[in-house]
Parts: sequence; C-alpha cells; structure tokens
Amino acid sequence: MGEGPRFMALTPATDLGPATALTCRECGHTRELGPHYACEECFGPLEISYDFADVTRASIEAGPRNIWRYRGLLPVPGNVTDTPNTEPGLTRLVRADQLAEALGLQRLWVKDDSGNPTHSFKDRVVAVALAAARELGFKVLACPSTGNLANAVAAAAARAGIRSAVFVPSNLESQKIITTAVYGGTFVTVDGNYDDVNRLASEIAGEQDGWAFVNVNVRPYYAEGSKTLGYEIAEQLGWRLPDQIVVPVASGSQLTKIDKAFQEFIRLGLVEDKPYQVFGAQAAGCGPVAAAFKAGHDVVRPVKPDTIAKSLAIGNPADGPYVLDVVRRTGGAVEDVTDAEVVEGIRLLARTEGIFGETAGGVTVGVLRKLVESGALDPSAETVIINSGDGLKTLDAISSSVAPSANIAPTLEAFRAADLA
Repeated sequence: MGEGPRFMALTPATDLGPATALTCRECGHTRELGPHYACEECFGPLEISYDFADVTRASIEAGPRNIWRYRGLLPVPGNVTDTPNTEPGLTRLVRADQLAEALGLQRLWVKDDSGNPTHSFKDRVVAVALAAARELGFKVLACPSTGNLANAVAAAAARAGIRSAVFVPSNLESQKIITTAVYGGTFVTVDGNYDDVNRLASEIAGEQDGWAFVNVNVRPYYAEGSKTLGYEIAEQLGWRLPDQIVVPVASGSQLTKIDKAFQEFIRLGLVEDKPYQVFGAQAAGCGPVAAAFKAGHDVVRPVKPDTIAKSLAIGNPADGPYVLDVVRRTGGAVEDVTDAEVVEGIRLLARTEGIFGETAGGVTVGVLRKLVESGALDPSAETVIINSGDGLKTLDAISSSVAPSANIAPTLEAFRAADLA
C-alpha cells in the first residue's frame, strides 16, 4: 500500500541517536527510520520509537546549556553539537507571582520561550528536524508556516549554510514577513490560509527530491523537538512535574509532546510519577479542538480560521485527536477565548510580569483566566503556562489598544500640568 507523495532521501541514515523505528500512532505498525510520515498500512501518522541508553540527571546537567543536553532522548546524531546550529532552548521559567495574584492562583510559572534565537519555540523543533534531515541526506530545509516556523527555518538554514524554501499565507503579519526575508533563501507568499499553504507544500515536496519539509516529510523528527519544553520545565522545577500546565494549540503537537516528555521522564526515573493535568488553549476564531472537546467528540472537524492569533490559525490540526486523548486522560480540558480576550491576555501578562507575549501567549493567559473562573483548573495547585513567542512579532494585534500616557512639552510645567506624578 502506498503512502501518498514520494519522498526520497539522498543517503541512508547512519546515526539518529536512540531512535530505533517509526511507529504508527493508530495501528502500531513499525517501519525503518527514514523520511516517512504516514503509515503504509493505515495511513496513520508516524512517530519515533526509542531505545534509551542510561540517561541520568547528572548526564543531562553536564550537557550544553541548550536543547542538546537532551540529545540522548532525541532522534539526532550523537555529534549534533559539532555542526553549526542555532542552539535553542533552556529558556527561562519565570515565577509569576503578580499574574497569579491577579488571577487568583497560588503558584504560577511562565515558561517564556520568546528567548529562543528567533524568539519562538519553533527554533526547538527546527533544530531537531535539521539535524535529522542532514543525517537523512537532505540538502534543502523547507516548510509551510504561519510565521514563527518560517523565521526559524530561514535562520537555521542560514546558520547551517544550506538553502531554505519557506511558504506562508500572504496576509501574514508584516513583522514575520520581514524577519523571514532577512535571512535570505527562497521565500514565497501564497494567496490562501495556512491549510492552503500546507496542501501546496505537500504537493511540492512530492516533486522535489532533497527537500526536507520539516512539518511534512520529516515531521516525526521535527515534532520531537517540542519534548524539550517538557524536559526543561521538569528540570527547572527541580526535577519534578507541575500539577497543571496550559499549552497553546495550533497543530496540537506541542501539547502532545510535552506530555510525552513528562511520561518519558517518569519511565526513566528522572522525576517522581504523579498525576498532572494538561489543558489546551485555542482562539475562538480557530478553535476546532476546543469545539470537539466541549461536544464530547473524538473527531476534530476542520474550520476556516478567523482570528488575530495567526500563529495558532490551523483549521485542520494534525494532532487534534491526540490533544483530546491527552487532556481527557489527564483530567484537563481545551478552552478558547475571543480576540478581545487575547489582547487583554497579552496586556495582563505584560503589566504583571514584564513579559510581552505574542498572540499565542495572549490566548494562553486568556484561557488560564477562563479555566480558573469556571473552576476547571485548581487555583491552589502549581501551574505552568507556555508563552511560545515574542510580542514584537504581532504588533498589529495590540497597537490600537496601547498608547503613551501623555504627550507633553519638554518643560517641568508641562509635566506638572499633565498630573503624572
């Protein structure tokens, strides 16, 4: 049985670390490692299976201060640090006491991934995809993107000295257009939404040998990069898991891989096995997973995105059903918020903790507030939320709602008259 478009690597894989095979998430069929993303038996999505060596807290702590401290848990070559890469990860975990007080929580942390090289969590997944793609023999790093991934792919390819090919919706935020184009490479805007762009990229990938579309033909490797968020949270909390975590949902892969990271740390004895709840956050203008959760469905019905949170505007999320599995297994939920609540979430995070998050961060803060108010989330339990990107990338969303306190002449009298003291 075939598996759709043909994807060809130029050379066979020789070293992908602890990765041993690709396993179907639906039927369990396994196949050899390679540039495959769909099961040849049932067309289900493939993910990486592992045979982990002796990974300890000490071995991780002795590693570099980036995601490669976890290379023994990722599908990358053992010498991954020897080749030029953007070295993302180990971003700060911020104790958010003022935001907690504003929302009625007792212990709250913000995992602030805006500190990555291109200012979003996408640097993590791209770094892993690039390392695997080079080992598989690919020569071009490519992607369809809602913006942050475009930035990360273009930057990572430039750093690695290879060509990039990036495809985005033409109505993308101007900040993300500029911060992709600056790295050079092939950069194409497409008249359509992300799902249109993704479909086009899949068709192009079927014709272009040697092109690694990070979220298409090497998606199983790419997705594993999100595990490093979960690893870091556990390590930064002192080798323990939080009670609750709220994660923004676009494709849904970030949420499912954070859960996978927690489960791997438990199995390896790196953290104590304990219950934890996972919550998903979506924008109401693109909330197919939230809608399915609230309706009690197992199938996620695609929608046409209409939201300012463009980095989350994936109307047909590939991991949507698996998000439902995780939140239901852990006793969590998936909630959504309006664009107005997204803006308020951005402003609340900024004025309480000095963190300027992009629209996805506003979604997460807005959903956190809603979960607390509805009683779905325990305000006394230790909670972590993800800020996945920098607010400088989505200025249009916030520009009309903020302004200077006053405009005055350069005199003391003018200052006094403005009553700003």
